[in-house]
Amino acid sequence: MKLIYFFQVLVLALLLATCAKNPVTGKREVMLMSETDEIKLGAESDPEILAEFGVLENPELQAFINEKGNEMAKVSHRSSLPFHFKILDSPVVNAFALPGGYVYFTRGILAHFNNEAQFAGVLGHEIGHVTARHGANQYSKQMLAQLGLAIGSSISKELESFANIAGAGLQLLFMKFGREDESQSDELGVEYASKTGNDGKQMADFFKTLDKLGGEGEGRMPAFLSTHPAPLDRFEKVGELTKVWQEKLPNQSFSVNRDSYLRRIDGLPYGEDPQQGFVEKSVFYHPALAFYFPVPKDWTLTNAPAKVTVTEKSGKGLLIFDLAKGNDFQVALKETLDANGLELVKDKNRRINGFQAMEAEVKQKAPNSGAEPLTIKLILIQDGAKMFRFLAIAQGTDVKIFNSAMDNAVDGFNRLNDKEKLNRQVERIQIVSVRRNGTFAEVLSDFKMPIARHKELAILNGMELTDRVSGNMLVKVIKNMKPE
Repeated sequence: MKLIYFFQVLVLALLLATCAKNPVTGKREVMLMSETDEIKLGAESDPEILAEFGVLENPELQAFINEKGNEMAKVSHRSSLPFHFKILDSPVVNAFALPGGYVYFTRGILAHFNNEAQFAGVLGHEIGHVTARHGANQYSKQMLAQLGLAIGSSISKELESFANIAGAGLQLLFMKFGREDESQSDELGVEYASKTGNDGKQMADFFKTLDKLGGEGEGRMPAFLSTHPAPLDRFEKVGELTKVWQEKLPNQSFSVNRDSYLRRIDGLPYGEDPQQGFVEKSVFYHPALAFYFPVPKDWTLTNAPAKVTVTEKSGKGLLIFDLAKGNDFQVALKETLDANGLELVKDKNRRINGFQAMEAEVKQKAPNSGAEPLTIKLILIQDGAKMFRFLAIAQGTDVKIFNSAMDNAVDGFNRLNDKEKLNRQVERIQIVSVRRNGTFAEVLSDFKMPIARHKELAILNGMELTDRVSGNMLVKVIKNMKPE
């Protein structure tokens, strides 16, 4: 009993020692991360995020986001924190922040804003997560609860180590804030946006766009909504908060800046970029690197900038494709073995559709005791200065079937020469001036937008198809739109 009492006192003392004052509320809370730790974690995590999603190269838009972000950071509750603002080359509608002041916007969410004030509201929301230390708080709670931070996966635990061992940054990204945190960030978003002269009512209107995106036929909710309160509830609440803050700042003017924002995103990539890879009729094509390979039937392909993973539905077959460093077989072999805790069983030289290749059977140095054994095959394919790499991993009673499916994918790897696929371009936002008064649907017809995509374009513009628009008004249409 004395030992238990001593342990309880020790834990209580530890918790009291780690209590810190919240910069926003002023209340004391358990916090296992200092501000220095937050900044360090953000700096270490940032490369993971950029590698996972890619960076949008748009200096003008990046300069705009830096300017607005730094302006808002100065009126926040942690004005001395060094904030960093990044644009990710992802079509997903999302924005998020990591501890230490790292704030990210996807090009997908930037495409769906229809004025600067909407952008500013979400910017303030994400800065609010940082200033209120929500990420650091969640991190501390999970450490105390010893729950870990692993991202859920459909593949087996043994295969998971090959597919996606995320670092701290990606783990934090997948943590769920509570509704209280999200509501507080909405409040801070309105406060920070209002203090920098942005009309918070526009942030409220953006929730209508998010609500419509969440109700699309595919049933996919934007990532920005995944852990948040219902968009229409937030619409009402943010509207009320905006009224309060605008009354608190009677000498402040509140801008919308619709046309200037729309001109900034003219030419912004929209949707998936086919140059970075796409699947069509069970074949994965990558125009930028000029290759293709077949995808096993009923397997799921996930395409990311750093690698492609193809997963069998039971989770016991996994094919990973990426680029190895350099173009030397032995160097690439050693790198793969060292990075994955593997050792070579045997290897052989071969050719795959005219390419020089090496195939190696490898095994784990320290397999998990009691787990079903894995069969692991490494295939390296040399293409000039590039070295393509397949890692095929299978487990369980159907290992022969899985290996056969993966062998077919590897053996089907080939040079892409189809000009139509090589030249396929990403769709882009195009800002145009309305030619005549009429409904938004009529405007879309004037610009020859396919009827099948009218609803999508209405959501993109934050409008209804029946809304009346006037001549010379700026709206978004799509350039390089794929035919129906």
